[in-house]
Amino acid sequence: MDTLAALAASQSSTQVVIDQLVAFGHEALKYVPVGIAGVIVWALWLYRVVLSARAKPVRNGFRTTTSVVVPSYHEDPDILLRCLDSWRSQHPDEIIIVLDVADTEAYRRIVAVGDPTVKPVLFHHAGKRSALGQGIRLARYDVVVLVDSDTSWEPGLLENVQMPFVDTTVGGVGTQQNVYQRNSSIWRIIADWLVNLRYFNYVPAMGAAGAVPCLSGRTAAYRRSAVLPVLDNLENEFFLGRRCVAGDDGRLTWLVLASGFKTVHQESAKALSMFPATGKAFFKQRIRWSRNSYRTYLTAIAKGWIWRVPFVTKITVLQIILTPVTMGITMWYLLFSRLELSVIGAAFTIAWLLAGRAVRGFSNLRRHPLDLFVLPVLALVVIVIALPIKVFSFITMNKQGWLTRHADQMGGDGQTAATLERPTAHGTGQPAPVAPPLTVPAPGFATAAAPAPAAPTTAAPAATTSGAGRAPVPAPGLQAGEVAAA
Repeated sequence: MDTLAALAASQSSTQVVIDQLVAFGHEALKYVPVGIAGVIVWALWLYRVVLSARAKPVRNGFRTTTSVVVPSYHEDPDILLRCLDSWRSQHPDEIIIVLDVADTEAYRRIVAVGDPTVKPVLFHHAGKRSALGQGIRLARYDVVVLVDSDTSWEPGLLENVQMPFVDTTVGGVGTQQNVYQRNSSIWRIIADWLVNLRYFNYVPAMGAAGAVPCLSGRTAAYRRSAVLPVLDNLENEFFLGRRCVAGDDGRLTWLVLASGFKTVHQESAKALSMFPATGKAFFKQRIRWSRNSYRTYLTAIAKGWIWRVPFVTKITVLQIILTPVTMGITMWYLLFSRLELSVIGAAFTIAWLLAGRAVRGFSNLRRHPLDLFVLPVLALVVIVIALPIKVFSFITMNKQGWLTRHADQMGGDGQTAATLERPTAHGTGQPAPVAPPLTVPAPGFATAAAPAPAAPTTAAPAATTSGAGRAPVPAPGLQAGEVAAA
């Protein structure tokens, strides 16, 4: 009898535990946001992740001639010269550095390098686009590689970025990008995390479809014959009556796409760029990028270009535009529909946010597992970018300006050499000495004046490929002169 009583008591205790677990599970499910918007967003994320994982870089022996064009506005000369070393080491046919007329120290230091393939030009900058236009017109070779003045190349970039041009319909090639000295600031760690998501989870899928919507200006290569016919439209873009200053990379990408060319991604071509080391500069940069995205993508929708690109590019662009809406719905659903003012409610809400961000960040965490400790900060930053930053940027999208570069300041905000970890000298653990600025006189400054602002043109010649003997037709449905009138 005692045995039977003990068994019955054990079964009763087990049942109580099971009932408690079931009740806990029902309680927990109340805090799981399974709304329609969430399901759609996660499904589209998975769709692009799978396509991106299947995409592979182009491998072949194709090589052609290359011109490197670098617009440089008040760049820290130490950073510019370090990056120049990385470009020179890969032996392009020429490197054209378009400096502002006030950047005489950088000019003298470049001349002192004594490399005949490096051609510094002093030019009165009327925005980055004017400097790009000057450099591209001076370029003489088949592929023009546009590079930011604070971006260095990993070995093999120039060789790898040429390979996709074996396809004569390819007009632009983007590169794999990361943050230089990512561990020198928490803001650089966060920026590198976000960059990894872009270049591992999204861009390869669109590149495989031949329609990357924005080839980042940090380093992107173009067929010269594809960009020359649309150059005026890059320099003289107007949005709601105002001349556009930033957003040159997105604009040029869409002009090339609208001309009938493909824009692709080459994962094996790797670059490292300076990013802000401070929160203030980080968010300024995000505001500028968000404004650029809204102007560029709304123009693409208005012109009908967006409807002529592959599905994966369409949904990516539309999702970028609607980010504040989807994030707003998610947060409202989570906070006001699921959340109860209790410890367990708050715990599940935080756990869901962190778990979701960790899953989406697997491509970064696999490479940098210690970034898991930054996850709470990253989750908060993503919410700030997706809601207040995006909403503010949408409202002010036609406010033109660079925000992180200034006429009276050398180097970008939070992006000077002083913000980096200093290298050590001779293994002593002491900072390496910094060479004083060179003061050798330059043998005759090469100068050029910025073109006077002009109204948007209404016609542009058709784009042709370089040395290919064939020209792509405009994207289906593109009317004559539409690219020029954009």
